[in-house]
Amino acid sequence: MALTEADILRALELVKLPASGQSLAASGRVANILVDGGKVIFAIGIDATEAAAMEPVRKAAESAVSGLPGVTQVLVGLTADKAPTSAAAQARAQTQRPTPGPGGPTPKAAGIPGVKQIIAVASGKGGVGKSTTTANLAVALATLGLRVGVLDADIYGPSVPKIFGITGKPRLVQGRTLAPMEAYGLKIMSIGFLIDEETPMIWRGPMVISAITQMLREVAWGELDVLVVDMPPGTGDAQLTMAQQTPLAGAVIVSTPQDLALLDARRGVAMFRKVEVPILGIVENMSYFICPECGTRSDIFAHGGARHEAERQGVPFLGEVPLAMPIRETSDGGRPIVASDPDSGHAKAYLAIARKVMAGLAGGAVRAAPRIVIE
Repeated sequence: MALTEADILRALELVKLPASGQSLAASGRVANILVDGGKVIFAIGIDATEAAAMEPVRKAAESAVSGLPGVTQVLVGLTADKAPTSAAAQARAQTQRPTPGPGGPTPKAAGIPGVKQIIAVASGKGGVGKSTTTANLAVALATLGLRVGVLDADIYGPSVPKIFGITGKPRLVQGRTLAPMEAYGLKIMSIGFLIDEETPMIWRGPMVISAITQMLREVAWGELDVLVVDMPPGTGDAQLTMAQQTPLAGAVIVSTPQDLALLDARRGVAMFRKVEVPILGIVENMSYFICPECGTRSDIFAHGGARHEAERQGVPFLGEVPLAMPIRETSDGGRPIVASDPDSGHAKAYLAIARKVMAGLAGGAVRAAPRIVIE
């Protein structure tokens, strides 16, 4: 018999709130329940001041639902509409003073066991080919001899499963820890593996942050030289939290050449600089189009804008990737072009970008998370 929301709420009747003794199910705090086969995801609404006190409740809720017949995985997040200590508030504090406080060294963000370096692939806006760039960059890094993982942190639009042609669900290996999926020699995790592809992710920021944190830290990544993170587009709470709570070795910014996209890319560069994440460089995606019939080149979105922006910002320019049908076809078909046609000019463009990223990683140390001090 299929699990229902009613089954989840009945299980949560056994979980009591610490202050009132009221059941969690009757409190009206449970929201956004998603049931996908044996996977259950929901949020618990809290006030910002309750975060520490409600963590045991979150764990108890997770345990209660895990005991239901047919449940294989539970993801529970605490979500607050107004949180003075949210990533956004931390960012405001960071802009006031992004330096270590007096009297002590800058604390380091907790690393991921076995993962040597983590890089973020980001864009100021959606629709610029960030996920395709992530996938092909990851395959290119593996082609160059690195042990590579991919985390799809784009909760609202997870496309990594399709790009890599992966179906099925990850298995539990121990407690809450998931085994990553694998393709083309990469270890891969995405929220898209845990829900139906047509299920809308109607989540507030804290729930998104909780999901990203769990996928990052509750996955058996094993020994990796680099974990490539496909970030959500934009510069919101999820991006800031990821940047501040994870020891990022650097960020790759993806943009198209036109001015509108470059404005958003500029914001992305500024965000990572505020939280002291090195910029590994900018990629100009959809840089130009070569007609497959006549061979005529067209600069559909202009050309060279990302290179000029990189020069203006004083960051590396990693290279150009054309707007090309083979890249689109292989991505839609679950066969990244670096893997499916490694001798093509398009694959070689990604390999050149990967070599520059490797050089950037070799030239810099993993940074510590900034200590935020308000004066």
